[in-house]
Amino acid sequence: MTLSHDVAGSGPAVLLLHSTVCDRRMWDPQVPALVGAGYQVVRCDLRGFGETPVPDRPYSNADDVIALLDELGIERTALIGSSGGGRVALEIAARRPGRITALALLCTALVGHEPGAELRAFGDREDALIEAGDIAGATDLNVEAWVGPEADGAAREKVRLMQRHAFDVQLAAEEEFGQIRVEADLAAITAPTLLVSGDHDFADFRHIAVHLSGVLTDARHLELPWAGHLPSLERPDKVNPVLVDFLRETHTAG
Repeated sequence: MTLSHDVAGSGPAVLLLHSTVCDRRMWDPQVPALVGAGYQVVRCDLRGFGETPVPDRPYSNADDVIALLDELGIERTALIGSSGGGRVALEIAARRPGRITALALLCTALVGHEPGAELRAFGDREDALIEAGDIAGATDLNVEAWVGPEADGAAREKVRLMQRHAFDVQLAAEEEFGQIRVEADLAAITAPTLLVSGDHDFADFRHIAVHLSGVLTDARHLELPWAGHLPSLERPDKVNPVLVDFLRETHTAG
């Protein structure tokens, strides 16, 4: 199965991997900026999100994305990943280091990270609302938890739409298949990496960024004092120049 995706622009490839609160529509504010900067931009929906159906067997997001790159004939690319998409990007960069020229990870998740008390409490509350059948309440909870104070009403509604769609699609599935997650060797990652975290996010994601900045061979950490968990949606006017500047430094050849 090919992940639902779209391609825009020409030049060195940049693949965008969405947060699992969202789908590929979260990158709407980034695509024109990256295309305008001279990149071929690919974005996809992971399984059970956006226009990609739920899995019908155990699956690997990293394998799905690698297969998409192969289908598109993209040998080398930069990866920009948000939250759960960052976790996928890390696995790909560790397993296929020669194919990844640069990594930009926004509030990235990490395989093996043990959630802190605040994040566990959020998960428990979400589970309780879903179990009670209050999907609207679970959606509202996610918007409140993940969208930072700088976001405008349109960004909040966009996240609400994407999260509700994911709930509706995934909860309607007749059977739930597990994701195969690999705790990849981060020491194998050679790509220069930008790690972004936000002051208004759960503390877990700053801790992950700090940890990764000490583990990866070529990494820098940028803390955004205004940001929540989805800075690329909250303030694209601030994030787009950061991404373009990073790519110009690190990703000039396809």
